Amino acid sequence: MLEKYPEDVKLVYKSFPISNHKFARQAAAAALAADRQGKFWEMHDRLFEKYNQLNDTVIRNIARGLGLDMKRLERDMKDRKIQSMITRDIEEGRRVGVRGTPTVFVNGKLLQQRSLAGFSAMIDSELKK
Repeated sequence: MLEKYPEDVKLVYKSFPISNHKFARQAAAAALAADRQGKFWEMHDRLFEKYNQLNDTVIRNIARGLGLDMKRLERDMKDRKIQSMITRDIEEGRRVGVRGTPTVFVNGKLLQQRSLAGFSAMIDSELKK
């Protein structure tokens, strides 16, 4: 969608680690910490690829594989700003009815048809307003 609508669509990513996944919040913190080293999407994608295998070792191995500065990553994962951002995202998600991930909104409206055609139709509809 970003390629199709480069001037009209902006992606805003929010963390919403699910509460029944023991390492979800830690993974969210790792992705945000990786962002400080310019590797958010790389970390994010690899964490999601291994979502059902996540633990401390897997998260750190992914980070090492991306060439991240591990001491900085560890420090940043605990940083109050990152932890507060995750908490704020969770609270906002709950307020707007997020129940799981991924959840997509277009101009504040929940995307029901999560196909490319559904995305395009909703974006086109919003752009006509």
